[in-house]
Amino acid sequence: MTETGAAPTADVGFAQQIADQVESFLLALRAIASENDGGRAISLLLLEISQILLAGARLGAQQDILPRSEYQPDVGPEADIDDMRLRLAGMLGDVDTYSFVFDPYVPEVVESQLSDDLTSIATDLENGLRHYRSGNITEALWWWQFSYVNSWGNLAGAALNALLSVVSHDRLDIDIEAEKEQIEAAEAVLDVDEPEV
Repeated sequence: MTETGAAPTADVGFAQQIADQVESFLLALRAIASENDGGRAISLLLLEISQILLAGARLGAQQDILPRSEYQPDVGPEADIDDMRLRLAGMLGDVDTYSFVFDPYVPEVVESQLSDDLTSIATDLENGLRHYRSGNITEALWWWQFSYVNSWGNLAGAALNALLSVVSHDRLDIDIEAEKEQIEAAEAVLDVDEPEV
């Protein structure tokens, strides 16, 4: 990918790395939605969100990337991902709806759906990818950076926390139950072994 004019070589390499991560996330999200395996999906989504957040953090750490013009070049219509959103919602079932604080400095609890947030993230990322594929490297980098700071970074962080919560409850709640049973068994043994006074 080359862009006529001003994108320095480092930006081209950086853009390629971000584009690869974005494409990997989008492919994985589609595959997860089509598998329809809710239990496996949680762990895979946790992994994919973590990886795309790394790309976002790299974008956020850059100096502001400025677009070439005031108006975005037209890169065609957005991909139709409503079917993927519905499949994710059906697969996630009871864990689809969750609550989070949108802005920790203005604490207000917001209710959302993982399926909506994941597809919103995908829409933002896919828009930048279309700019990248059409050769508008600076525009792609600007869009990914802007949308990360403005929307998808926050949504991805909230989704990551929700997914981690599901995994934590699944793993830790079972351990607590097992521990409780062990303690009850130990207490029963202790009660039997204690001599009467």
